[in-house]
Amino acid sequence: MLRHRAAGLLIAAFFCTFGTWMMVSGALGQARDARRSAASRTQGLAAWEQVYAVLTHPRCINCHTATAYPQQGEDRHRHFANVVRGPEGTGVPGLHCASCHQETNADSTGVPGGHNWHLAPLSMQWQDLNDTPLSSAAVCRALTDRSKNHNLDGPGLLKHHDEEALVHWAWQPGRCPDGTMRTLPPLDP
Repeated sequence: MLRHRAAGLLIAAFFCTFGTWMMVSGALGQARDARRSAASRTQGLAAWEQVYAVLTHPRCINCHTATAYPQQGEDRHRHFANVVRGPEGTGVPGLHCASCHQETNADSTGVPGGHNWHLAPLSMQWQDLNDTPLSSAAVCRALTDRSKNHNLDGPGLLKHHDEEALVHWAWQPGRCPDGTMRTLPPLDP
């Protein structure tokens, strides 16, 4: 079972921010609780900024696009061969993701692979149509909005990030076509 530091920080940020709100709302006027609340909020926001750096890294945002096509590479360019999203996020007939992206990385060719390779749904886009990552607040809202994230609460988000094969792939991305290793998101697993 994968327990990435990023997933732990995600939940810490979620619960620290929620805990801060609860402490503030229930303890107005009490200086000691206000100080504790400020520390929890600061810790939660710091944890969230680390998570945000991961979510907007090319390993994640290339598939969490707002476009009708996946992106690839560190520069997040349009996918080779004019691949498009398709109705299920898995490409179109003749160019399904699984046609090239197998169950594991093909280091000999540089084609990345993982179980059930596909784009994230448009409801989970983390960039705008101008290819600019969404703000930290907008990504947080998208991630925690249960109407957009398949109805996942905090523990559900942790489970998703702990068990989803494509999340695991981000920390085992294999080699680029030129043989160099792909970069990892900015948190150690």
